[in-house]
Amino acid sequence: MKTYFKGTKVLRNKGSKVGNRRRTKSIIFALFSIFFTLISSAQQQDSTKVNQLDDVLVSAVRVTTKTPVTFSNMDKKEIKYRNLGQDIPVLMNYLPSVVTTTDAGAGIGYTGIRVRGSDATRVNVTINGIPYNDAESQGTFWVNMPDFASSVESLQLQRGVGTSTNGAGAFGASLNMLTDSYASKATGEISSSAGSFNTLKNTVKFSTGLLNDHFEIAGRLSAMKSDGYVDRASSDLKSYFLQGTYVGKTTLIKALVFGGTQKTYQSWNGIDAETLNENRRYNSAGEYTDEFGNTRYYDNETDNYNQDHYQLHWSESISDKWSTNLAFHYTKGKGYFENYKEDADMAEYNLSPVGAINTTDLIRQKWLDNDFYGTTFSAKYVTEKLNVILGGGWNKYEGDHFGKVIWARYASQSELGDHYYDDYSAKTDGNVFAKANYQLIDKLSFYGDLQYRRVTYKANGAETGLVDDDFNFFNPKAGLNFEINQRNTLYFSYARANREPNRTDYEGGNVKPEKLNDFELGWRFNSEKFQLNSNFYYMGYKDQLILTGRLDDVGNPIRSNTDKSYRLGFEFDATIALSEKFILRPNFTLSSNKNVDLAVEGQFYGTTKIAYSPEVIAGNIIVYKPIEGLYLSLLQKYVGEQYMNNIELPAAKLADYFVNDFNASYEIKPKSIFKSITITALVNNIFDKKYVSNGAMWDIYPYYYPQAGTNFLVGLNLKF
Repeated sequence: MKTYFKGTKVLRNKGSKVGNRRRTKSIIFALFSIFFTLISSAQQQDSTKVNQLDDVLVSAVRVTTKTPVTFSNMDKKEIKYRNLGQDIPVLMNYLPSVVTTTDAGAGIGYTGIRVRGSDATRVNVTINGIPYNDAESQGTFWVNMPDFASSVESLQLQRGVGTSTNGAGAFGASLNMLTDSYASKATGEISSSAGSFNTLKNTVKFSTGLLNDHFEIAGRLSAMKSDGYVDRASSDLKSYFLQGTYVGKTTLIKALVFGGTQKTYQSWNGIDAETLNENRRYNSAGEYTDEFGNTRYYDNETDNYNQDHYQLHWSESISDKWSTNLAFHYTKGKGYFENYKEDADMAEYNLSPVGAINTTDLIRQKWLDNDFYGTTFSAKYVTEKLNVILGGGWNKYEGDHFGKVIWARYASQSELGDHYYDDYSAKTDGNVFAKANYQLIDKLSFYGDLQYRRVTYKANGAETGLVDDDFNFFNPKAGLNFEINQRNTLYFSYARANREPNRTDYEGGNVKPEKLNDFELGWRFNSEKFQLNSNFYYMGYKDQLILTGRLDDVGNPIRSNTDKSYRLGFEFDATIALSEKFILRPNFTLSSNKNVDLAVEGQFYGTTKIAYSPEVIAGNIIVYKPIEGLYLSLLQKYVGEQYMNNIELPAAKLADYFVNDFNASYEIKPKSIFKSITITALVNNIFDKKYVSNGAMWDIYPYYYPQAGTNFLVGLNLKF
């Protein structure tokens, strides 16, 4: 869930807040003024058609097989086969070391991802090189960008620390996404899909193509609805994507505006073991007892959020050796979650007792109103033996957290619009980095990467107390890439990462930043019919923030530092072309994930398993192409048993599961009207496995998030 934080009432200088809002609005106008200025100057250049320049937007944070970093890629073609409305984490489910989960049980709404056992707060996410993780919680909320997969050109998942990037430090992985490239010719696209749980998605896309060989305007509108597998876990989602592109001989300028709005009925409570056996679709959110003793459900127990992103990118190819990229960004987020509280303590909501009555039923809203803005930049220098990237970024977050009571059975002295808490936070994150690949000899290259990152964080609230913290991190990385021959490559790398606590961590008291040393040793094999990637990794942590098994008053997990811990593992993935019609794509991860000499609140537990870290994760995709245009695939995923806390309570164990999905896609290319007609079907969990992919511990009591049995989605895509 989002971090709508509760805190004590704070009086602040409202004039400074208004000034901040005015500054952020000025930034938006400045970005688009710069955009038109750049276009005017770029038009004076020789403006013949150029090759694709979009990759420059992410070249500073992406890697290739020349870099000693462990990674996986997904392109638009692979995404489209299963893009029927499910979120990006679900589409990534079959990548190595990835485990995904959904609150509503069917892949739409709140979804989560873990990589090598690290949750979303430790996965650095960027969009065109711009940080996407929430600055305070460090998490990613895909529900705020419904159907974003329809605007993704490609994505790269780097496992481990990876290469230096912008935003929060990667402690399990980094995911960078490149949005749609420009189109040289005008196109249109209409997509619709429907399926189980009254799921419906409609998408419209268009591109003008390059007008006068220079300008393109493209966009997308999407609307999605789903009731969810879990009772009342409904989602009503809308999103948009609009970009204007200028292409010159050496210039690419892009202005992007995209965002989404969501209304999601809460389903983040989970259910206990008894309910899991009796009614696995039960949802306790909104349940209350009325004055006559009847059980009822509040019909607006919902999460409501709007998020709008503005990006301006200017990429320039100065010469055969030099290229640069400069970007400005601004994100506006505003929303709340609403719920019914039965017999709430009136004092907690700044309500005076009414006679002898000091509790009341009420409906509250917890609001988050934030602004995030900044810049990223990079310069690339390439020669025959040397590839150097200099880059960095500066970003600032300003967030207001406040709560309102919109109804109370006993309203006392309250007035409409009163806030029962007001918190404020500000976070500044700046970094600079230098990366280099140097060909030492014919087959051996050296990779070096140095990053300096400074973070300042100020906050107030009941959870955090008064925080005024700053961090200075130095993150070195180095490695060797040895090309044995045209087919075989070995690589070894070392990477250091440091990470600041998130907002909730301060609730635990004296919290320290985390440190990680990541060692990767890998082998890549590439032939016409067989590609293989395998690697060993060792991730050694100092002061890792681990789950304690406790939750705060809004369900956020409480973490505390542990002195030493590690992840040791082996990863394997391959693509095997058995014939022109059959392809296998297996992967698996074997790992050991341990806390060393764990002590929690003065109690010693010895060496224990790290929570949410299964020792075995495996996936496989079997692809069959019987005729031109027909694509059939069986998708398989196995996740081993795992614990939901770090002290290995028997009740905290999640059982292993093995799930199979079936995907079919058939593309027809008519000779008139439409360029292509594609019919797609996806049957999830074809063997109706009753499984749980995630859970939480309320102290010593486990709660589970069951996933849907057999369910389906079908879609129709028309391109013209």
